Order: sequence, then C-alpha cells, then structure tokens
Amino acid sequence: MRAVTATAAQLHHLPLFSGLTLEQLEKLRAALSPRKVKKGEVLFQAGDAPKSFAVLTEGEIELVEANEPTVIVRPLAPLGELGAVTGLARNTTAKATRESKLLEISADELCAMLAKSSELAAAFHRGLLGVVCDKVGRDKVRMDDMRANIIRTQKAMKQLREVVLAAEETPISQPLCDQLDQLIENNRRGHYRVAPVAQHPADVRLADGRRVALLELSEGYLKLDATAHLEKGSELSMVLCLPGREIAVSGKVERSGKDGSLLRLDQLIDEYRGALLGYLTQLQLLDVVV
Repeated sequence: MRAVTATAAQLHHLPLFSGLTLEQLEKLRAALSPRKVKKGEVLFQAGDAPKSFAVLTEGEIELVEANEPTVIVRPLAPLGELGAVTGLARNTTAKATRESKLLEISADELCAMLAKSSELAAAFHRGLLGVVCDKVGRDKVRMDDMRANIIRTQKAMKQLREVVLAAEETPISQPLCDQLDQLIENNRRGHYRVAPVAQHPADVRLADGRRVALLELSEGYLKLDATAHLEKGSELSMVLCLPGREIAVSGKVERSGKDGSLLRLDQLIDEYRGALLGYLTQLQLLDVVV
C-alpha cells in the first residue's frame, strides 16, 4: 500500500480546512492520532452517536446510506466532521473495503480544542458551513431536476387521461382513468409533506387524550406515529398542537402500517387553514439557504 502523508500543507487543500492558516492546521494536525483499520472493519453505523472525527490517509472507506448510492472515500478525505461538531447521529455506515489508516481525534477533544481558540473555532466552523452549503447547493440542483420531471410527468398523465376519455370505451378505460386520477392527485403540490423539527415541534391530541407524535404533515395530510394504532378507513377528530396554538382537525385514515398512519384532512375553516399554512411555511423555510 502506497503511503499517503497528511501534512498541514496537504490538509489545507481540503475544502473543510481551506480557511485555516498553516499554523492552525499544524496545531490541529498535532492533535490527530494515527489509527489502523482492517479490511471489513466498521468505523460507525447509521444511527450511532458520533465519537470521533478522522481524516483518511491510506486505503478506502465505503459509505452506505439507505436509499442512496454507495460512496467510496479515498485519501485525503475527512470523515464524520459534521457529527463530531454537532452531535448529530450518523446517517451512514462506514466500512473499510481495504486495509486503511486514519488520523483521528475524539469528538470531545475536538470540541475542547475549538473552545480554547475562538479564531480556530471560527475558521473550522466557517469551513464546515461552506462544505454543508455546497452540498445543499448540489442537492437543490438535483431537487430542481426531480421537480421538473414531476411536472412533465403530471402534464403527460393529464394528456393521457384526456386521450383515454376521448377514445372508445374498453374494459380497461375506467381502471386506467382511475389510476391516472389517483397519480395526478398524489402528485399535487399540496400533498408534499414536511417533518416537524425538535426546535419547532408539533403533535396531535386524540379524542381520548393521548398525545401522538406527528411524523409529517402537509396542507391536506397528517402522518401520525404508529403508536396511535389507527385503523385504515376510520374517521376521527383530534387537536393539532402547533407551536403557540391548537387547532381542531378531522379526517379519514387512508393508510396505516408500521411506519405510521396517514390521515387525509377534511377541509379546514379559513382561520385554522391559515395557522396550518403558516406552520408549514416556517418548516419549509428551514430548507432554504439565503
């Protein structure tokens, strides 16, 4: 295996460290300890609490995230910087696909070092924020492509429905129209759900007084935690508890399973609809970088 060094000058080429001076990088580099990783060894798993920050100097690390393509990390590359600073749980599983070497520091030691030097902390956090913003920008490009594809698909389905309705009726005409209608309805913008966050929470209070976690919500739907034990097809009334106010809602359970229960909301009075839209807007703004 060819040795790969990690001097302060080489670390400076990484976007995370580009804002640090060489003197600051020398200080950070001196705090990193070498670690050998065997082929097949798991560094951390999705859901784990972050314990360290590392720089890969030799070998190869595989990052696996649910419903995402596998990413292969090669030297020089940082590993786990966001979790180490924020404490956020790992969202990927990291496994060595070859014998590898790391330079590593515990999350506690890294945070203690940053706490001792405001200049180092500012530079490190600026670099970290830049990396995150770049990722958000790339994600936005992909989301814009997906949104454009959805719009094109929506228009095509509406055109196809018109073709079916204009053609001579056959045994498959009605099932086809019904399926197209369902797909068109599901793709409506008002059905796009967002999730409450810990800093801006929301839940529901059922008629029996139970408080149930709200997993997602939109203008027309609520998705409740599976602990509500709601049956598909049941109709119920509840109180939607938003930050600062509560509103009465009702609806019908369209789907229920281990991942939760999806409730289609009845029409809300204007005051309650305005409160719900206001909360949705506040959540959506969390996805906007200005």
